[in-house]
Amino acid sequence: MTILVDSDVLIEVSRGRDKSIVSEWLDLSVSEARILVSAVTVTELLAGARPAEHETLEALFEALVCVPADVGIGRRAGEYLRTCRKSHGVELADALIAATAVESEAMLWTRNRQRYPMKDLSFFPGGKS
Repeated sequence: MTILVDSDVLIEVSRGRDKSIVSEWLDLSVSEARILVSAVTVTELLAGARPAEHETLEALFEALVCVPADVGIGRRAGEYLRTCRKSHGVELADALIAATAVESEAMLWTRNRQRYPMKDLSFFPGGKS
């Protein structure tokens, strides 16, 4: 199983407020699951982090495999923007994250599935709608 973790889940993991998310994270960390993060998510988290959170985030990033954006991800994200921007308000970062998940054959773990209306995207069951 391969899972791409969205920024909203990593925020909960780093702050430890949502016990169900933290529990799911701990279960995954000792499983055979391959846990990925998008370069976009790394950027979002570091840009919005409080200074005291940087060390925790860096430790989280070391536990994950960061998927670099490549031309395949760029093409798919461009298609998502072309087809979903007007109808669903999809933004560039969300298109890139979704494309990273699909191109990596990963399920997306997010707490906000409405941001991702892409039909070829699958979600990790632990995420909330």
